[in-house]
Amino acid sequence: MKKIYLYARFQRFWHWTQFLIISILLLTGLEVHGLYNLMGYENAFRIHNLSGWGLLGLIFIAFFWYITTGDFRQYLTEGNLVEKIWMQVRYYMIGIFKHEPHPFKKNEISRLNPLQRITYLMLTLVGLPSQIIFGFIYFYFNELVAFGMNPAWMEPIALIHTLLAYLLIAFVIMHVYMTTTGHTLTSNIRAMITGWEEVDE
Repeated sequence: MKKIYLYARFQRFWHWTQFLIISILLLTGLEVHGLYNLMGYENAFRIHNLSGWGLLGLIFIAFFWYITTGDFRQYLTEGNLVEKIWMQVRYYMIGIFKHEPHPFKKNEISRLNPLQRITYLMLTLVGLPSQIIFGFIYFYFNELVAFGMNPAWMEPIALIHTLLAYLLIAFVIMHVYMTTTGHTLTSNIRAMITGWEEVDE
């Protein structure tokens, strides 16, 4: 085993800030939908909308950082992507329980396995932007109707926004579970705090 520096300060800041904002969005969003009463509808509604703007700003900052530093290359995969994803899926479903070696080794150049790459890429380029877009359409719905939007679109927009939120909850649960699949239960979380991770030689 050896220690390597995998996560730069900005990556850790971006990760934990995004986690905090998304957690606030999910908690306030569920309260706005009436699942519980923690801070009151008005406060939840206001905090939810402010957090939406915060997430949008964080995404723009992250895109700028990934492009200017070239770290977007972490999401590029060479070779047969389907085959590599299947290898990773098989490892998580079978190999990990048989203590087989991980099919892809982390290093300073490539810290994400193929399944992580496609999942995070879809979340960053499709999932979160879609959720934000539908959220803002929902928020500014009356203004958009005044500009000619069909009022009948309100229900499907609200349903899509809610469905995306539940998919995001599923991702968070799976993501938290996957953090326990490192060398120890907390090694992956520790790496995202310190930046350093122990990997196989």
